[in-house]
Amino acid sequence: MKWEPCPFINLAKNLLTMFIGEYRHTLDAKNRLSLPAKFRKELGSSVIVTRGLDHCLFVYPKAAWKKEAQKFAAHSSGGQAGRAFARLMLAGANEADVDSAGRILVPDYLKSYAVLSGKCVVAGVSDRVELWDETAWEAYTKDIERDADSFAETLGARALA
Repeated sequence: MKWEPCPFINLAKNLLTMFIGEYRHTLDAKNRLSLPAKFRKELGSSVIVTRGLDHCLFVYPKAAWKKEAQKFAAHSSGGQAGRAFARLMLAGANEADVDSAGRILVPDYLKSYAVLSGKCVVAGVSDRVELWDETAWEAYTKDIERDADSFAETLGARALA
């Protein structure tokens, strides 16, 4: 009798994937960026890198990307905003292999979009990883740290509504 993998175990593994923390890494001269060792197993041997919000890049494990891509595609033939956002996220997506040193190659057009050069921040944000220029990340986090109480109040009010 041959044992088959249980689909529920794979589903549970996907649901339990959570990326957290921030790490500093350097984009090398060949546009390669090392992913944190803590993220590599969950990301797998190939990832999807696409334009993110706030001029960062989003990095998804392939399984998580399939779910996100379906959400974007559902809006791709609707209103103007849905089409534009789907184009931004889907047309900008790139599959990147993770090499034996745990690095991915960031294409020039994505490097330009996120204004990556030299020092970068690799941030775990739940089901995805974000790549930021270090200076942009520091400015962004300074702003959100200043406004954190206001954000919490706004989000708390919405959760109760």
